[in-house]
Amino acid sequence: MSVPQRLVVGISGGSGAVYGIRLLEVLRDSPVETHVVMTQTAEQVARLETGRSPEAIKTLSDFAYRNDELEAPIASGSFVTLGMVVAPCSIKSLSAIARCQADSLLLRAADVMLKERRRLVLAVRETPLHLGHLRLMTQVTEQGAVVMPPNPGFYQQPRSLEELIDHSVGRLLEQFGLEHGLYERWGGGNGDPAKR
Repeated sequence: MSVPQRLVVGISGGSGAVYGIRLLEVLRDSPVETHVVMTQTAEQVARLETGRSPEAIKTLSDFAYRNDELEAPIASGSFVTLGMVVAPCSIKSLSAIARCQADSLLLRAADVMLKERRRLVLAVRETPLHLGHLRLMTQVTEQGAVVMPPNPGFYQQPRSLEELIDHSVGRLLEQFGLEHGLYERWGGGNGDPAKR
């Protein structure tokens, strides 16, 4: 069975809504069908950090759902996707995912990814980390998730905040085998990055 080119994008309430927004922007003109769900806190944080309304952000995706819309297709394992990114992933969402809590659409969709053995990538946004955070990260990793804090590389000598964001978004896309041209790859020991 071929996997449909669909990606679920969750945006939770951690700082860094721009990561989820930029991911949707990059995928908007690609063949990948996007399905977005935002928590209520994410909507508030996105407005504060980016000045964008939740409605404007949701128009970047092919399909958008309310977080209480538990009848949405992404709440079912029979709705086949490449997987899901939660960017940013707050510690609250990380904790709920680790505990298999599924009382919102974002959490249910994440739980579906784990139970169906699909890729779930969590762009955890917190620092510093205490032992409880680290244990939650270990727990979700043991359950099959990928914990991928947005840590941009500097070998490409970024000249703007946008380039730093694009580096992290490109790395998220790579987790699903999705091509992009968002940054230059490291070219080896000579210090010259190689174009993708």
